[in-house]
Amino acid sequence: MTLFDMPLDRLREYRSASVEPEDFDAFWAKTLGASREHALDARFERVATGLTTVETYDVTFSGFDGQPVKGWFVVPAGVTEPVPVVVEFLGYGGGRGLAHGHLLWASAGFAHFVMDTRGQGSGWAPGDTADPVGSGPAFPGFMTRGVEDPETYYYRRLYTDAVRAVEAARSHPLVDAGRTAVTGISQGGGITIAVSGLVPDLVAVAPDVPFLCDFPRATTVTDRKPYREIGDYLKTHRGRVARVRETLAYFDGVHFAARATAPALFSTALEDQTCPPSTVFAAFNAYGHEDKAIEVYDFNDHEGGGVFQQAAQLGWLPERLRAAR
Repeated sequence: MTLFDMPLDRLREYRSASVEPEDFDAFWAKTLGASREHALDARFERVATGLTTVETYDVTFSGFDGQPVKGWFVVPAGVTEPVPVVVEFLGYGGGRGLAHGHLLWASAGFAHFVMDTRGQGSGWAPGDTADPVGSGPAFPGFMTRGVEDPETYYYRRLYTDAVRAVEAARSHPLVDAGRTAVTGISQGGGITIAVSGLVPDLVAVAPDVPFLCDFPRATTVTDRKPYREIGDYLKTHRGRVARVRETLAYFDGVHFAARATAPALFSTALEDQTCPPSTVFAAFNAYGHEDKAIEVYDFNDHEGGGVFQQAAQLGWLPERLRAAR
C-alpha cells in the first residue's frame, strides 16, 4: 500500500474535528473516584522463570469497580533500592503473555509493569483477566461493547484499569513512584495517551502507532478493523450515529492528549491503515506538553518502527527517567 492519508506537511498541521464533551473532566473524575473507593489490593507473587538477569512477579490488583486485573512486574535481578518504572499497555486482542516475555525495560535497569487487558488475551498473546461486565448488542470485538452510553462503554473500564495499574506499580517498594513512564503500541499506545491525561505526575509518555485517537476521522478514513467494527455496528443499527459519536468523544485520545503534562515520544507510519497517520498526528498536535517529538516511518504499515522505535525509545526515555531524580 502506498501513501493514502495526508501529505506529511499537512499532517503536521492537522487538527481533529472531535468535539470534547462539556463534562469530560467531571466524567473521568467520577469514574476514577468510584474505583478508588475500592482498595487497590496490589499483590506481587514471585514466579520462577528460569531467567537469571531479572526477577518476575505475578501481579493482581483492583481495577475498574474493584474488579481483579492481572499483570507482570519485572525488575533487574539484585535490585535493592527503588528504581524508575515503565508501565506498559498492550495491543488489541492480546494479553500479558508468559512471564519470560518482557525483558526490554528491566534489561535497561528499570522496573517494568505490564498490565493484562480485561476480556482480551486471545488474539495474539494469552491473557488472564476476565471482563465480568456485560453489555447490550455489540459487533464482534471490543469497539462497540456498550458503545451507546459512556457509562457502559468497554474502554471506560479499560482506561480505569490502566490508571489503577500505574498506582499498583507505584505501590511496590522497589519502585521510585516519582519516576514513572507509560508506553504501549497500537491499543497500548491509545491507552498510554489516555493515562497521560488522567495521571498528572508522569515523567515520560511513549505511545507507538496509537489507536483510539480522532474517532471522527478514523471511522471514516479506513476500512480496517478494529475501527471498522464501529462502522459495521452502525450499518446494522441505523440512526444511532450521533449517539455513538457522543460516547466515543469521552474516550478520544485527542482530548486526553490536550491534558498531558509529561514529555512524549510518539511514532507513526505513513502507510498505516489500521491507525492512520492523521489520527496519530491529531493526538500529537493536541498534546499538551511542549517537549514532544514524533518518529515517522515513511514506508511502514501498522508494524511501525518495530525494533528501530525501541532503539529510539532507549535513547530517549532513560534520560528523562533519570533526570527526574
